[in-house]
Amino acid sequence: MTGALDVILLAAAIGCAVANAVEVAAKVMRARFVLDNCTEVGLDTRWVPHLAVVEGAGVVGLLLGFAGVPLIGTAAAVGLVGFFVIAVAVHVRARVLHNIAFPAVFLLLAVGAVGHFV
Repeated sequence: MTGALDVILLAAAIGCAVANAVEVAAKVMRARFVLDNCTEVGLDTRWVPHLAVVEGAGVVGLLLGFAGVPLIGTAAAVGLVGFFVIAVAVHVRARVLHNIAFPAVFLLLAVGAVGHFV
């Protein structure tokens, strides 16, 4: 059973890196859905570049973890867990629940990435 769990956690970690890389690109390009979501949850869109840097650092850290530095991968995954716990909390606080599945899925992928690296 451990072999199957290892594969699932690796898939989650890879999914986490890919999903966050796509999200960083969307933030950098100031995609309409990113700006609309920020506005809807009450976050000033001036924060978007800063969020992209934080999320991008998580992606780079995950990639370093895959490249043989598991401690950095773990730290990056833990940082992404914190990032998405806050994202889910912001959605709940703003009562924007129609799209809460997105940060929730990203959170679950980040938790899986933590499991992969520890």
